[in-house]
Amino acid sequence: MKLLFCSSNIGKTQEIQYKFGESITIQNLLDIGCTEDIPETADTFAGNALLKARYGYENFNVACFSDDSGLEVTALDNAPGVYSARYAGIPKSDTRNMDKLLFELQGVKNRNACFKTVISYIDSFGNASSFEGKIEGEILEEKRGSQGFGYDPIFLPKGYTKTFAEMNLAEKSNLSHRSIALEKFYSFLLKNS
Repeated sequence: MKLLFCSSNIGKTQEIQYKFGESITIQNLLDIGCTEDIPETADTFAGNALLKARYGYENFNVACFSDDSGLEVTALDNAPGVYSARYAGIPKSDTRNMDKLLFELQGVKNRNACFKTVISYIDSFGNASSFEGKIEGEILEEKRGSQGFGYDPIFLPKGYTKTFAEMNLAEKSNLSHRSIALEKFYSFLLKNS
């Protein structure tokens, strides 16, 4: 089975392909020559994921899926939320996003946060389904690790001593918010294929 992932994020693509193994081949937008930056204009993760999946379905006429993920920090009224990727403005920059977040949390004791993912899938008939994953944790005061992407170097999952950026792909794949949503999505695909 082959599925189009409506994203050009190579890090996410690798995580998804690792999770699905050889049973499903994941192609992203770059693999099919699409360099379009799909607008994320919804105010929820679910809304943005559906917008991107619909773009893929309507433009390439294939079963496809997309995700929208983000970091919600309790002390910042759940910011950056849906603006996680462009928190420090355009062009997008993981480093500037983390630096801005760390600056805003200076002196703040409550550093509780969670990562959320919503996956939206549109099958070859145009039917949509969604799957959600969430993991609790906290924001560290400094970056640790060089793996992953996004806010991984400053996010410490609850009950763990390593940040996502200190984990290898297998470790992160076993517990991340995206992994939780992907497991639900994978089960759905197996039942409905």
